[in-house]
Amino acid sequence: MIEWLWPWAFALAPLPILVRGLLGRTKRPEAALTVPNLGAFAEVASARESDTRDQTLRLILLWLCWLSLIIAAARPQWTGEAIPLPTTGRDLMLAVDISGSMATEDMAVNDVYYDRLSIVKAVVGEFVQERQGDRVGLVLFGTNAYLQAPLTFDLASVDQLLSEAPVGIAGGKTAIGDAIGLAVKRLRERPQDEKLVILLTDGANNVGEVAPAKAAELAAREQIKIYTVGVGADEMRLPGLFSRLSGRVTNPSADLDEDTLTEVAAVTGGQYFRARDPQTLANIYSIIDELEPVEQEAETYRPIRALYYWPLSAALLIFTLLLILDTRRRYA
Repeated sequence: MIEWLWPWAFALAPLPILVRGLLGRTKRPEAALTVPNLGAFAEVASARESDTRDQTLRLILLWLCWLSLIIAAARPQWTGEAIPLPTTGRDLMLAVDISGSMATEDMAVNDVYYDRLSIVKAVVGEFVQERQGDRVGLVLFGTNAYLQAPLTFDLASVDQLLSEAPVGIAGGKTAIGDAIGLAVKRLRERPQDEKLVILLTDGANNVGEVAPAKAAELAAREQIKIYTVGVGADEMRLPGLFSRLSGRVTNPSADLDEDTLTEVAAVTGGQYFRARDPQTLANIYSIIDELEPVEQEAETYRPIRALYYWPLSAALLIFTLLLILDTRRRYA
C-alpha cells in the first residue's frame, strides 16, 4: 500500500499557473520585418512553426518536471503487511532432580503406580509448552548439576530434552545448592527483569559445593525468584508376600527437606509447593502459571520502503533533457 507522508505538497501543483497569472505575460517588442520576397517569408513562417513546437515540448517537459518534484516532496512510501515480532517474556530456568530416588513408584494414576520422574516429565512438559513467549532453560541434577538446555524460545526442544533424561544419569545423590547456583549463573547473564527458577526435587541436599541457603542468597541479590516443588507421596504400601495390600506402609518422602525448600523460596520471594500425587503436581504448575503469567501483547511492525527517489530521478532526467534541448536550440 502506498502512503504519503506530506500529502499537503500537492497543493503546490498549481503554483506556476498562479505566478504566471500574477506577473502577467511580458510582451517582447518585435522589430518591423521587411520581407524582400515570398521565399524569405516562407522561411520565417517555417521557423516560427518549428519554434512553436519546441516551446510546446518545453512547456510539457517543464510541467512534468514540476509534477515529479511535487510527488517527490509528498514523500511517497510503500507500507507492507503487518509482520509479527518475536515476543520476549520471562527468562525461566527449570531445575529438575533426576537422582536415583526419582525412580520411586509412588505416584498413582487410576490405581496404577508410576515413577516420579515419568509424572514430572508429563506435567512439566505440558507446562513448558504453555510458556509461549518465555525463554526456558533446563538444568538436570543429581550428584552433579548439568545445563541440559540453555535459555531458548524453542520450547519443543526443551520438552524433548527433559523427556529423554533417564533416572540416575547425573548421579544418585542430590545437589540442590549446585543446581540453584548453575541456574542463577545462567540467568544473571540475562538483562531481563523477570527471571525465575522452578526447582523440583524429592530429597535433601546431601552433596555439592554450594549450600542451598547460600545459593538462594545469590539468587536474591540478582533479583531471581525461585519456586520450589517437593514431590513424592507421604505413604506407600510396599508389596507383601501375596499382594501390595498385604505389605507394610512406609513414607517414601522421608528424606524430603521441606524446611530448606521453604527457606529457599522465601528468601527469593518465591513459594514452596508440596506435590503428593500427579494431580496436585499439575495443579501446582497451574498455580505457578497464574502467579507468573506470560503477559505479552502481540507486537507487529510494517516494513516501510521510501519511494521518493523515483519521481526525484524522473525530475532530474527531465531537467537534463531540457538542458539538452536548449543547448541544441541555441547552436542550431
